[in-house]
Amino acid sequence: MGPLSRNPQTARPIPGRVTQFHSNATTLVLTSLFEKLDRAQTGISLYGIAPPKLASEAEQVREIAAQQVARLRELSPDGLVVYDIQDEAGRNGQARPFPFLPTVDPGTYAYDALAELQLPKIVYRSVGAHTREAFTEWLNAVANKPERQLGVFVGAPRGGATGNGITLADAYELARHCPNLLLGGIAIAERHVAKGDEHQRMLDKQDKGCRFFITQAVYDSASTKSLLSDYALNLQAQGRTAAPVVLTFSPCGSVRTLEFMKWLGISFPRWLENELRHSPDPLQRSIDLCEKVFLDVQDYAREKRLPLGINIESVSIRKAEIEASVELYRRLTAHLDR
Repeated sequence: MGPLSRNPQTARPIPGRVTQFHSNATTLVLTSLFEKLDRAQTGISLYGIAPPKLASEAEQVREIAAQQVARLRELSPDGLVVYDIQDEAGRNGQARPFPFLPTVDPGTYAYDALAELQLPKIVYRSVGAHTREAFTEWLNAVANKPERQLGVFVGAPRGGATGNGITLADAYELARHCPNLLLGGIAIAERHVAKGDEHQRMLDKQDKGCRFFITQAVYDSASTKSLLSDYALNLQAQGRTAAPVVLTFSPCGSVRTLEFMKWLGISFPRWLENELRHSPDPLQRSIDLCEKVFLDVQDYAREKRLPLGINIESVSIRKAEIEASVELYRRLTAHLDR
């Protein structure tokens, strides 16, 4: 496959700094996410969302977007993560706790519905849902944009691959011809527990162009530290530089949310799951536990000289859990090494 058709006259580097506006009308100039990633700095703070349901009326999408813009302007993270939600019916061989409803395309939502939000947007893309032709067309469009963009490629889940979709390896190879697309990868501590090779996957993804990693939601500090340990040891042995590892945290406000998170593959130590199931206020308890887990892992990452960041999300659309994610973001950023 030849290089993508890129227009050199429209390509220019993104400015080194971005201006973000807060609800109190105070303007702050912050180091851009791109600059932090270029320098592999610690202390990256992100907030993650899923796009609205595809069946939503246009006015409803605008209302949701307006609420999210207001929330994000108040929080002022370094960047916004927009997920690509897929059915994943074959995951774990178990029935999905919540019914799957298709969502608006994450790129469309990030750059159209949230266009007024002056934040870098990290858009997830499930590559197995796209043919080679469609994926190349999308990369061509990105390559001809004047600014740098951020993305995370997601491979097909086990049992969920489609006959016409491209592989993750193909996606990385094609993206080599799109220099203004800054890529991140997914890191899964639970997969490291099962297979013992997630650190090697991370190194391989770095070889293929990934400049940072985002984990799935973390509730098990031990498995996360094991992954970071093997990653750090192999970096040292090979004389390589660490990429920032962004830990995802998500509040859990009910047994139903807990079951959904477990279906997603998120690991809960038995003692911690018991705390959530039997707490009179599981939502607040989950925030407290996430804070403890983060501090534990951050202490370890600091010792190993690994750049760490956070990404806060809510897997639930319940208002209480979304508000809890805002509290969790504030609590963790207060502790985050900068």
